Amino acid sequence: MNAASIQDMVAAELAEPVDPRVVAMAAAIAAQRAGAARAVLFYGSCLRERQLDGLMLDFYLIVSDYRKAYGRSWLAVANRLIPPNVFPFEHDGLVAKYAVLSEADFHRECSLRATSVSVWARFAQPSRLVWAADETARRSAVTAVAEAAPTLIELTIPVLDRPGPQTTLDVWRSAFALTYGAEIRAERSNRSGSIVDSDPVRYEQVGLAAMAEIARKRGVGPNGEVPLIAARDDMRRRWKAMQRKGKALSIVRLAKASFTYAGGIDYLAWKVNRHSGARIAIKPWQRRWPLLAAFTLLPKLLRRGAIR
Repeated sequence: MNAASIQDMVAAELAEPVDPRVVAMAAAIAAQRAGAARAVLFYGSCLRERQLDGLMLDFYLIVSDYRKAYGRSWLAVANRLIPPNVFPFEHDGLVAKYAVLSEADFHRECSLRATSVSVWARFAQPSRLVWAADETARRSAVTAVAEAAPTLIELTIPVLDRPGPQTTLDVWRSAFALTYGAEIRAERSNRSGSIVDSDPVRYEQVGLAAMAEIARKRGVGPNGEVPLIAARDDMRRRWKAMQRKGKALSIVRLAKASFTYAGGIDYLAWKVNRHSGARIAIKPWQRRWPLLAAFTLLPKLLRRGAIR
């Protein structure tokens, strides 16, 4: 029997059931951009939680076009120039945030053409397609997400440091460590390994399917080796560039979120406290001036090691 393709695996994973309240929230998020909404994906740590009350759920809203989603608002320009825009949302007693990307940007950001690591790093992990406008939108989302794991692995294998043969799970752990180094993150230093350890069977199967997809696209060498897109030194330089750009983008996105995300400074503190064990308390003036607060908090968080 032939092993399942990465496309089939992703389609099955995206279709797995979730809490009905998540489905209802996804539909309500789509209604916020009625006429432009194409798909809503649920992802992140809450995907593994049974108890959702008190947690911040994570969604991506995929739209057909930014102008159609926002009209002539400056939000359309912001979303196109510095994707994604992020908004808070509440529904039926649950709270969430959702990021907005166009279908074209979603496909690009899951692929080797991506401008940063953030999207393919997230969608190489499990996610669920909890709302789709129609079958075409569903297939489009599956196609985009199916590129994320092959992208992550193809960019990782050339820079593996450990001597000797690498297991599939070793590749994943190294991959997530690299992506965490390309963003400002609040998670503890062992977080990249714990992602893989939370579901090793899943990562083994998806990893093998992703490598098979790389081999299918690029051909297989005479000894079964998979040709990769760059030599080791070239790929190391590419990762260093992605990491520098990723840190800078994280700061720019944080600044932008102070305009698009009501209560964003409180969310930042909540996320840092939850993932790092820090005890950040937001003062009234910081809520009034969230952009200034974000930039004054950043050096303190870096010094404490609460973010990296």
